[in-house]
Amino acid sequence: MPYRAPVSEYRFILDHVAGFGRVAATDRFSEAGGDTVEAILTEAGKLCETALAPLQRTGDLQPAVLENGVVRTTPGFAEAYAQIATGGWVAISADPAHGGMGLPLTVTTCVNDMMSAACLSLQLNPLMTQGQIEALEHHASDALKAIYLPRLVSGEWCGTMNLTEPQAGSDVGALSTKAVPNGDGTYAITGQKIFISWGDNDFSGNVCHLVLARLPDGAPGTKGISLFMVPKFIPDENGNPGKRNSLSVVSLEHKMGLHGSPTAVMAYEGATGRLVGEEHGGMKAMFTMMNNARLGVGVQGIGVADGAYQHALAYAGERRQGRTPDGSATILGHADVRRMLATMKAQTFAARAIALNCAVALDMARATGEADWAARAALLTPIAKAFGTDTGIEVASLGMQVHGGMGFIEESGAAQYLRDVRVTAIYEGTNGIQAMDLVGRKMMDGGEAAFHLIEEIQEGVEAARAALPELAGAVWEAAESLREGVEALIGADMQDRFAGAVPFLRAFALVLGADAHLRAAMAEGADGPRRRLARVFIRRLLPDHAALLAQAGAGAKDLYALSAEDLGA
Repeated sequence: MPYRAPVSEYRFILDHVAGFGRVAATDRFSEAGGDTVEAILTEAGKLCETALAPLQRTGDLQPAVLENGVVRTTPGFAEAYAQIATGGWVAISADPAHGGMGLPLTVTTCVNDMMSAACLSLQLNPLMTQGQIEALEHHASDALKAIYLPRLVSGEWCGTMNLTEPQAGSDVGALSTKAVPNGDGTYAITGQKIFISWGDNDFSGNVCHLVLARLPDGAPGTKGISLFMVPKFIPDENGNPGKRNSLSVVSLEHKMGLHGSPTAVMAYEGATGRLVGEEHGGMKAMFTMMNNARLGVGVQGIGVADGAYQHALAYAGERRQGRTPDGSATILGHADVRRMLATMKAQTFAARAIALNCAVALDMARATGEADWAARAALLTPIAKAFGTDTGIEVASLGMQVHGGMGFIEESGAAQYLRDVRVTAIYEGTNGIQAMDLVGRKMMDGGEAAFHLIEEIQEGVEAARAALPELAGAVWEAAESLREGVEALIGADMQDRFAGAVPFLRAFALVLGADAHLRAAMAEGADGPRRRLARVFIRRLLPDHAALLAQAGAGAKDLYALSAEDLGA
């Protein structure tokens, strides 16, 4: 089924829901006006429709393989990646000093959304490089920047992130990879890393690994970790790929999905690396990359949701089955099929609006330096990541259900969306960790950033009361319930917060989604498709927030009252 890039949808959300005009009004992003953004998104859409989308099934059926230590990528991936690189799509938001476009992250977020919908396996590659570029821009020495950034920005070289080890998953502080000074400003890196997305490929001039390791004097835990640039080929005096480094791909993981994306087990055997940032400051530098990736991963979920929805809608518009109440010729006339498709579309819109609001906050923080914008971006990041990826999983699952029995047959292509997107709720910090971050670190301000956001929601509700009283009233009540939920949360013990973190994040996301739908309905002016979709979300999906907040306030006592024997009985 052909993929259609939803360029008009991005423009609508940017103009009427996320307030992107504020970004374009800043001095830093003054060139990112409406016409410029539309032209960029239109060209990116063409790339996704013509070059990436045809590779979706190819990547699944002809996955990357490891042959004699060399990764052979899916046929067609090299050519499509070349189009991504030469078009400048890897580094839309990178610093122009190193060849980037210097455009807002919000624009990159829209492009990543499209690419994820078209071919998630390939999109993972530039996403990793984008995160590495940002980490180097913020933390690397000028010498490292001069060598690596122009080549990463151009797409000539690719970047990866190496955190996880067999014994150290989410507990990064338990890593055992070592870094020993060589006495010449370089370090010998020794250890093994697992789950390395795009750990190698056969189409870029170099693969640049950012590796977390511990110096001999590094303290236990995360405080003793440093970050190193460890390239596949060590650059020579001119910055060109030179001697092969002492690293290798041990194996590629056999995964549930994302077959076209090689996920590597990497071995470093005294490999030459250079320090990025300060000694023992690795986590600070790596979190720059991870925070970039968390929004990016949330958007991957949203993109897959869009792809799965388009796939299911096309099938429902063709499939004839049974008599429908309205006499429709296809299953689109069945109420339950309508329910599923409406849910898919409404939830995808909500998740996309949250992600773009997060991107706008990040851009405003960069452009203005204002602490309030930075606080909002920090608050929205775990919500965008978790709700975006949960949406991808739920919408892909519903897409299979729309297909009925054919959804379980691989030839239909419906199952691939679910298989591919499932991991997004796990990597870059599981969604449980995102929720714990939200109720823990992001509430250390006493809920101030959350309360400000709730106040803005209620201001929007007041503006909508006259035109849409029923919908506005429901959103107001939900926002009040969320306010009470935040107040209860900040007064709770941390373990009680953690026990209810996941439902709390989901409740927060539903209220944000309702606000986005209400703003969209108001922007439409008259009764039309956006108002009809808003009714679906606010009447059918938003009510779940009350039950979720009840769960969030239940505390941890009943969970710990269950013994190991109880759980095994």
